[in-house]
Amino acid sequence: MPDKPKSRHTESWPEESREAAQLVIDQYGEPDEITDSQLIWNSPGPWKRIVASKAFYEHNFPAPHTDSVESVIDYRVPVEKFSELAEFDGSVIVERTAGEVSARCHDEQANLLALNLMHDIVTGAKTVDEARAYYAKEFADYRRKKPTPYMEKLHFAPGDRSAADPDSRVLSDEDLEQAKREGRERQ
Repeated sequence: MPDKPKSRHTESWPEESREAAQLVIDQYGEPDEITDSQLIWNSPGPWKRIVASKAFYEHNFPAPHTDSVESVIDYRVPVEKFSELAEFDGSVIVERTAGEVSARCHDEQANLLALNLMHDIVTGAKTVDEARAYYAKEFADYRRKKPTPYMEKLHFAPGDRSAADPDSRVLSDEDLEQAKREGRERQ
């Protein structure tokens, strides 16, 4: 069977990020948006978007690899869970205001694994230590060609645009007007 054609959009990218981007192209086809440093797919599969980046990051959990493909979902994370998620995996990124959570790894399967475990931590189904241990087990099982249910699909329904958290206002219109007046007086 002949190799699939390689994307011209990533020809100048480092091998680590070019290979990871090619996996997304093979899965979802040509990206919706293209820049010199990123390829973006909007609404592919279960994702709000996937971003393949020219930049890649060394990541040693659970074993050394590089991260360059970010899979994004709508999801509201309670503020009190942010530290636990950061402790679980530094490549799980919570965007509170946007109401998004993403995982950045080498491939979609690892991102599915990370986000399924993120959900387990948020819902209390697993502790951080349990999630890290499960991640390592399933990561190794994938290489053993054993079943890896958390790498096959999301095991929860992502949120929607209502997952955004614009936070709470602390300055009134009157406070802002007073600040403007004080600013003018200082000129």
